[in-house]
Amino acid sequence: MTLSEALTKIEEPSKDAIAKAINRWDNIAKPLKSLGLLESTIVKIAGIQKTPNVNIDKRCVAVMCADNGVVAQGVTQSPSEITAVVTENFAKGCTSVCIMAKSANADVIPIDIGVYRDVNVSGVINKKVMYGTNDMTQMPAMTREQAVKAIEVGINTVIELKEKGYKIIATGEMGIGNTTTSAAITSVLLSLPVEYVTGVGAGLTSDGLKRKINAIKKAIEVNQPNKNDPIDVLAKVGGLDIAGIVGLYIGGAVCNIPIMIDGVISAVGAIIALKLSERCKHYMIVSHVSKEPAGKLLLEELGFKPLLTCEMCLGEGTGAVAALPVIDMGLAVYNNTYTFEDAEIEKYEDLNKA
Repeated sequence: MTLSEALTKIEEPSKDAIAKAINRWDNIAKPLKSLGLLESTIVKIAGIQKTPNVNIDKRCVAVMCADNGVVAQGVTQSPSEITAVVTENFAKGCTSVCIMAKSANADVIPIDIGVYRDVNVSGVINKKVMYGTNDMTQMPAMTREQAVKAIEVGINTVIELKEKGYKIIATGEMGIGNTTTSAAITSVLLSLPVEYVTGVGAGLTSDGLKRKINAIKKAIEVNQPNKNDPIDVLAKVGGLDIAGIVGLYIGGAVCNIPIMIDGVISAVGAIIALKLSERCKHYMIVSHVSKEPAGKLLLEELGFKPLLTCEMCLGEGTGAVAALPVIDMGLAVYNNTYTFEDAEIEKYEDLNKA
C-alpha cells in the first residue's frame, strides 16, 4: 500500500465500542476512574479494535534497524558496525528487548530498513531501502522518494503483521546515531534550540555532546528543512528507522491496531505521523517518558501522558514492551472483576457531573 492510499483509509475509532468500554469500567465494583490511565488505555484500545471485548493476546515489537551517515561526524561513542551486530542479535534473541519481550509474551521482529551492510541472519526481515543514510551535515540524509518508501515499509509491515494475527504492536529501533537525527527533527518541528533537545544518547563526553550539537546545527543550516513539510524534514535531517516507525503508526491506523510509542526516536516518528494525519493519534498508546532531554517535550507536543516513568533511554522498544504487563493487569481487572450488581452494593456516582 502506498502512503497516499493509506492516508485516505484512516477512519475514526468506534464511538460505540468506546462507550461500552467506559460503561463496563464504570460498573466494576471500585471507585470510578480509580485505575486512571489503565482504564483510558483499555477504552482507547476498544475504540481501535471496534469492540469492547479487547484482545491483545498476540503482540510484538517491530524493530526498525538502520544506519545514519552523520556518525562520520563523531556524534556517537560507538561505530556504525554496532547497528548490524545488534540487528543480528535481535534475531538470536539476546538483546535487552528480547529478554524483556519474552517476559511480556511478545515477539521481537527485527527489520533491516537501512543497515549499512547486508545482514544475512535468519529472522531478520530484509526491507532495506538504502545502505544507511547520507551524512546530513553534507547533504540531505535521503531523497524524498526514499523517505516515502521507508514510510511505506512501515505501513506494509503492519498489514503483514495483522495477517499473522498480531493485535498490538510496539515500536522499536536500532541505529547508531539516531538520537542525533531525532534531535534534529525535534528542533525543526518544535522550533526549539538544538541545545535544548539534544542529549548524550548512549554516552558522550562534554566535547562529544558539543560535536553532536554542532553537527545538528550544520545539518539544519545546510539542508534548510521546511518545518511545514514533515516529509521534507524527515528526508533532510532524519533517518530510515524513524521513517519506518512513521509508517507503523499510519499502518496501525489503517489496520485498526494499537501502536505503542517507545522513547524519543519513536515519539519523533509519532509527531511526523500526526502531521501527515491527525487521525493517527487515536491509534497510538504511550508507554513511557524517555530520560532524553526531548522525551517530555515530545509527549507534551503529542498531548499524551506516559504509563511509566522509569528514566529509561535504551531504545529497541524496551519502554513499550515494559508497559505491556501493566496494560495486561488493567485488562485483567476490566475482564474479571465483579460488578456493583454482582456484589449487591450501591454503585458509585460521578459527582463531578452534578
